[in-house]
Amino acid sequence: MSREPDAESDAGAPLLGTLPTELRAELIAFRRDLHMHPELGNQEFRTTAALKKRLEAAGLVPRVLDSGTGLMCDIGSWDGVRPMLALRADIDALPIPDTKTDCVYRSTVPDRAHACGHDIHTTTVLGAGLVLAALDRQGLLPHPVRLVFQPAEEVLPGGAPDAIDSGVLDGVGRIIAVHCDPKVDAGRIGLRTGPITSACDRIEVTLDGPGGHTARPHLTTDLVTAAAKVATEVPALLSRRIDARSGLALTWGRIEAGHACNVIPQHAELSGTVRCLDLKAWHDAPDLVHAAIVEIADLHRAKSVVEYVRGVPPVVNDPAVTELLRDAMVARRGAYSVEDTEQSLGGEDFSWYLEKVPGAMARLGVRTPGDSARGDLHRGDFDADETSITVGVELFTAAALLDGEG
Repeated sequence: MSREPDAESDAGAPLLGTLPTELRAELIAFRRDLHMHPELGNQEFRTTAALKKRLEAAGLVPRVLDSGTGLMCDIGSWDGVRPMLALRADIDALPIPDTKTDCVYRSTVPDRAHACGHDIHTTTVLGAGLVLAALDRQGLLPHPVRLVFQPAEEVLPGGAPDAIDSGVLDGVGRIIAVHCDPKVDAGRIGLRTGPITSACDRIEVTLDGPGGHTARPHLTTDLVTAAAKVATEVPALLSRRIDARSGLALTWGRIEAGHACNVIPQHAELSGTVRCLDLKAWHDAPDLVHAAIVEIADLHRAKSVVEYVRGVPPVVNDPAVTELLRDAMVARRGAYSVEDTEQSLGGEDFSWYLEKVPGAMARLGVRTPGDSARGDLHRGDFDADETSITVGVELFTAAALLDGEG
């Protein structure tokens, strides 16, 4: 979708002029190219090469991260004293088919799609980088800025820890990002101080027993019943062992057991996710979940093995950095362009950066105003109003300029 923004809609004293028509067109074309060629986590070689080529054409010196995909790029010369502001984008796609039927830029790669908006995130940071580089050449950039294009956000525990190991936070004092939100109109952003996403972990459970005939379940371990009890009773048990305000939720996505209707199987598997709104409860979750599974499995005489895979902690927005984003958006588009947003149960590995430096993530509106459809992320038909690209560029650029004045 594409809709030309109203150049006269900005309220307040703008920190930069309206984006040139040529740049807006280039960024939309860049985003569509990414959308047509989605790449999974740690396989984003084409995306990385495209970003590197465009940044180098702007006179910048990007560095590919140690993992081989993703890159970082500084704009301006750091004085080694005052920490830089970093703008972060994630560049990977999802392993699902693109089901849009009337879209000229739908994915050309089978079972791959930018169904979470990372192509929008990437393009907004690129666009901001190009604007800031032009300002730097004119001597108008008050403080250097770092661009971070991170791979593998969709792969737990995310590509952020590897990016940090590559040095993307060296010299960085604050970091900002956006995430597409199909519930917010294009032209607006959603902000929240404190936790804005959930912790997200993965859990794999295997149950084993001797197997047997369905005519004699009392002589063996009724493994299908044991798996069903683990699936239904463990979440209920957890609700009585942890403060309800922590928002801990264990949800199963897969259960497999057996191959014949008259054979009690010897093996069953369950897998799912554990999400949590509270940071302390997230730290306690592995022991609590493991104990609950073993307790229910033992009750039904099933041998259990639990693999608890740490994912990501909640994204906890720093108050001062959240206000920086608010001030930047108001300066560009007026107070009406900012709305409060609720905490999501989705996970985001941007949280790993916030374990090291203060930062904040904004919800970038991508719904066409007036559209009543209930779109959502991680669906094959997901798309974004492309005017959100201009909004994201303005937000990042204004934040960088305001941060430089602070």
